[in-house]
Amino acid sequence: MKSSHFKSSSDVYGQWVSGVLFPLHERIKRHTSVSIREALERTQWLSSPEITQLQLDRLRRLLVHAQKYVPFYRDLFARINFAPEKITVLSELEVLPLLDKQVIRTYLEALKSTNAKGLARFNTGGSSGEPLVFYIGRERVSHDIAAKWRATRWWGVDIGDPEIVVWGSPIELNAQGGLRVWRDRLFRTTLLPAFEMSDTKVAGFIETIRRIRPKMLFGYPSAISHIAAHADRAGIVLNDLGIRVAFVTSERLYDNQRKQISKTFGCPVANGYGGRDAGFIAHECPAGGMHITAEDIIVEIVDTGGRVLPTGEAGEIVVTHLATSDFPFIRYRTGDIGVLDDKTCSCGRGLPLLREIQGRSTDFVVARDGTVMHGLALIYILREMPHIKAFKIIQESLDLTHIMVVADGALNEVDRERIIAGFQSRLGRDVSIEVEQIAKIAAEKSGKFRYIISKVVP
Repeated sequence: MKSSHFKSSSDVYGQWVSGVLFPLHERIKRHTSVSIREALERTQWLSSPEITQLQLDRLRRLLVHAQKYVPFYRDLFARINFAPEKITVLSELEVLPLLDKQVIRTYLEALKSTNAKGLARFNTGGSSGEPLVFYIGRERVSHDIAAKWRATRWWGVDIGDPEIVVWGSPIELNAQGGLRVWRDRLFRTTLLPAFEMSDTKVAGFIETIRRIRPKMLFGYPSAISHIAAHADRAGIVLNDLGIRVAFVTSERLYDNQRKQISKTFGCPVANGYGGRDAGFIAHECPAGGMHITAEDIIVEIVDTGGRVLPTGEAGEIVVTHLATSDFPFIRYRTGDIGVLDDKTCSCGRGLPLLREIQGRSTDFVVARDGTVMHGLALIYILREMPHIKAFKIIQESLDLTHIMVVADGALNEVDRERIIAGFQSRLGRDVSIEVEQIAKIAAEKSGKFRYIISKVVP
């Protein structure tokens, strides 16, 4: 069995955080992420057939549990005469229907395991435009933390090393108080809000980065590359800070963004792919392979009709998360387009690879005064209105933004005023906001949706 190849930080405080403080933090929260991460650092070196067998064993356990304790799947298996204990190959998963957001909305309570404990309620917070409520148990949280932790250590950094996080989710931003602030200080994590990217804000971000001298960056590729470009224009050097890696996620990473970030910060860029709903799906290693977290995740690629496609063909990414017994995600449609790879990575890990990810992308938008902000600043205004099921935002110009929404029932005047006020608070009080209720959001040629389309002409 190979070692994890992890090079421990020479920083004594960082070693104490990763080896003592964070494990204690996880134990208090009743998470098992430490032991799971240790196991993952062993199983990543298994051969492809061994990993497939591990997946099959775990899949069988998940499905047997779902049949026994999850009403939705108990009824489904009985209806289609499916015997989970008898599956012998992963491809037998294909007989089960795909799980999508509408099914979860309709059968939310029936998808909960009757023996689940400590379920936490979550919302999706990405660019899908379709707010989704679902539940996550401690098992799933522990596995996702462990998977991310393992991938972090691939790059010679660890929890406790100084980190700058450029993020915009209200879950994180609204939690910046009390114990969370102290926890971030102890773990040496500094959060920079990605919702506002004015020149003044970005200049402040750059000063913070230079002062902290982080070992790693984490955030949206669009936001980090925007900071990098600003530093270049201002003639500010950031490649002398000792940053080892920039982790990017939540958006598609474009080649120009990778080059910009790498050049400006003097470090490699590690792409990550996943979601609050689908889990920690894949992460890039230093050899360049986009490794699927195969111990926890089974990835299928399907066409528009739900038929599984051969390796090498592009289609929708469907995931089965094997650590979701409390609220199963079985054959869950991500809405993203990707391609599986049949090659092995030169790093030696047996984990399967994603060759390409054509995930949803969220553009920047520009306020009337020229302030640049992440598109999520607008998305969250709509996402927090539960009766809005889908939306599309088109910033036609600095003076006009057009919003199309799909909602349960008719939008009343209060709804429209709330949307307009929310958007004007971000874009400017004199900006015209047009709100249009429609029956359906049309798909683009790729077969998926793009909910923020920026067409600003400064």
